[in-house]
Amino acid sequence: MRPVDHNLLVGPETSDDAGVYCLTPELALAETCDVITPPVDDPRQFGRIAAANALSDIYAMGARPLTAMNLAFFPACSQEPWVLAEMLAGGQEALNEAGCCLVGGHTVEDDELKYGLSVTGTLHPEQLLRNSTARPGDRLLLTKPLGSGIISTAIKGEMVATEVEAEAIRWMSLLNKAAAALMLQHQPRACTDVTGFGLIGHCCEMARGAEVSIALQLDAIPLMVGLEGLVGDGMVPAGCYRNRDYYMPQLDSGMLAADRLLPLFDPQTSGGLLIAFSPDDAAHFLAAAHAAGIFARPVGEVTPRSRQPVSLS
Repeated sequence: MRPVDHNLLVGPETSDDAGVYCLTPELALAETCDVITPPVDDPRQFGRIAAANALSDIYAMGARPLTAMNLAFFPACSQEPWVLAEMLAGGQEALNEAGCCLVGGHTVEDDELKYGLSVTGTLHPEQLLRNSTARPGDRLLLTKPLGSGIISTAIKGEMVATEVEAEAIRWMSLLNKAAAALMLQHQPRACTDVTGFGLIGHCCEMARGAEVSIALQLDAIPLMVGLEGLVGDGMVPAGCYRNRDYYMPQLDSGMLAADRLLPLFDPQTSGGLLIAFSPDDAAHFLAAAHAAGIFARPVGEVTPRSRQPVSLS
């Protein structure tokens, strides 16, 4: 049941990236919380990735991160204290880059190492972006390639080349700050970040919320270096198969081979922004992103509502 409060602009009903609460006609708060297990072995890198992952929800709403609180789950019986210190230091690095103030947090002893943050951001209510406001004719752009879940599985299995691992860590550590700032200059219609439900899952959320469909171009979807070989080697996380089992009935994939589709279901950690623009605004954004060295690729378009929320060609 939705809370009865007229100041709540965004609640849980459309699976948006953050809740938004209006304080004044000119100011609203965007609030999120996200916790992950380590996708990499190095604790400082893990901390930075976890913070980038949590911050991304704020950027996806059109907000600026303001404050954050650490949420750490630490197995003191099996991990040395320096691991916790390094993890938190990595998180602080990402917050410093975002201009977000760490105001506290909480650590719980647990059997498994986990780390995340609750983050609060600010925005003007008229600047609010949602995942449910795309329109037929809009172009969809993605600001990071897919593959972090599959590559993280290969990292844990020591089955990945050093350069592939380094590239995946670079993408997961990259804040969506620059892409979000540029996005706000080009009249975005809708936005979400691609995380645990994979590209197809988040496209389904966008389509259902806006009562439209989404047509993706498979060959246009960017993948991280080395990904296809790892899929062939079986380095696919269980979450990828769960996403596929759940979302495949909502996907019109034609005669495309199942293995080609696996990266589209891959649960991303600190994935890119998936943004809907009008055709003209999409072209202007892409040109500006290219000039600024910001990664962005067109991956499909929004169409009138049809039998399936998402189709592939």
